[in-house]
Amino acid sequence: MTNLTFPGPFGPPDVTVGIGVRPGVAADDVVALVADALLAAGVRPGAVAELATLDTRVAEPGLVAAAARLGVPLRGHPAVALDAVPVPHPADGVRRAVGTGSVAEAAALAGGGPLLLAKVKNAAGTATCAIAGKGPQFRVPAAGTAHGGGRDGSRVPRGQNVCAEGRQLGHAEPDADVPSPQGAYGGSAVRRTAEQAADHPHDAPGAHDLRHHGDAEVRDQPGDLVDLAVNVRAGTPPAWLRERIADSLAGLAAYPDGRAARAAVAARHGLPVERVLLTAGAAEAFVLLARALPVRGPVVVHPQFTEPEAALRDAGHEVRRVLLSAADGFTLDPEAVPEDADLVVIGNPTNPTSVLHPADTLASLARPGRTLVVDEAFMDAVPGELESLAGDVDIPGLVVLRSLTKTWGLAGLRVGYVLGDPQLVADLERAQPLWPVSSPALAAAEACVAPAALAEADAAARAMCAERAHLLAGLAEFDEVEAVEAAEGPFVLVRTARAGAVRARLRTYGFAVRRGDTFPGLDGEWLRLAVRDRATTNRFLQALDLALTGTGRAG
Repeated sequence: MTNLTFPGPFGPPDVTVGIGVRPGVAADDVVALVADALLAAGVRPGAVAELATLDTRVAEPGLVAAAARLGVPLRGHPAVALDAVPVPHPADGVRRAVGTGSVAEAAALAGGGPLLLAKVKNAAGTATCAIAGKGPQFRVPAAGTAHGGGRDGSRVPRGQNVCAEGRQLGHAEPDADVPSPQGAYGGSAVRRTAEQAADHPHDAPGAHDLRHHGDAEVRDQPGDLVDLAVNVRAGTPPAWLRERIADSLAGLAAYPDGRAARAAVAARHGLPVERVLLTAGAAEAFVLLARALPVRGPVVVHPQFTEPEAALRDAGHEVRRVLLSAADGFTLDPEAVPEDADLVVIGNPTNPTSVLHPADTLASLARPGRTLVVDEAFMDAVPGELESLAGDVDIPGLVVLRSLTKTWGLAGLRVGYVLGDPQLVADLERAQPLWPVSSPALAAAEACVAPAALAEADAAARAMCAERAHLLAGLAEFDEVEAVEAAEGPFVLVRTARAGAVRARLRTYGFAVRRGDTFPGLDGEWLRLAVRDRATTNRFLQALDLALTGTGRAG
């Protein structure tokens, strides 16, 4: 793994990690121990100001390499100075060997702050670690308070076993996202890969949480996590769009009038207005389709956005699934779609696989008496919108859905639209409540389909492609991570063993990623990552390195 600088995005570094090591210690052992200790203490790697140790160990190659991988300096203290620091867990044998009762605790406490995590030891017995805070925000609770720590009064997080010399670091509770050791690490648990699931198109409907979405990953900690779970472009909406939306607020006393926005969307795609329906985000369109169309045999192609199936099931339909295979790169075989399906739903580019299906392949799914729904919510993130069917009026039964929330950062405003046959559009419109799209959302829709906005979106899509390539290149350096290389959207799907534990550790390091096991066709080994700027990606790759090390690297 390339060494990457990992600055602390949540404030200045204010934590010292004390390390005691034996000669010949491996860098991986040190990094794994530090990763576990930081997780146990609830400290992000970006908060670490330094590693501190005995001055006679600062040239130890494994320790030097570990500090470099963590992106922090390595400080050495004389044994006599460390022996003068009171520590809660001194050991006579350690004092006889190196001149101080506990290198890890004394080196951590030498900065004068409180102990956040008492001395812990790795399984190999080659390293010990302790953590102390240096900033004024660290407060030592009074002895005896709730889960208040060891006999030194140090703060100990719930579930952490404080280990004396010679005991290994452990947790009283497993990671919240890992149901059991067998389920997380293999063992005898029954797990179905996407390839295995392809042989079972009638997946049990309750096997996946269809209502779980990326926002759930950050909802409880807004602002505290770098969001790689939600596929909304960062830094949006732009200032000019915020101004247009703000200007619309002066007319809130009037009922929304969608005629101008509808005409603008129609002109953007070269269509008559009768083929356009504005909706409160693309998600509303799925509900309208499920309720308004008299379908008997709907099919949803997975893995993909789960709301179409959820809406169909809520409307009382029995849904069949076509599960694409990871072995084939999640590409679509039209022959896999049942001939008797009168409604077929597929995404392009598909969420979460990021695969862009050829337009001709999708068009081949059209049949007399069949409605073909193509979810193009992320198509404006594809340069030139290659493979889009949005302006096609010759494919029978074609319905294209678009969202303006992803590229323009309008998830909270809810705005999207449907493109389709005028009769179908009229049927969906009758199923809508009155005034379904607010005046601010209508103003945004009109603004986002203007020529200047389309040029800006295309430029953003081209820039995103470069950032996605950088992310994929970084992921390729991990033997234990497999990415879907054919990604064409603003996100990447990856597979790694122990993904639940990796995801939990990434949260402690300040990053939220999207779990993949809620998508039919995927299991607990999958994660979805939003593409961000290069600096954010570099920090994430460093955190991923730590997370993989801390969970035990596979491969």
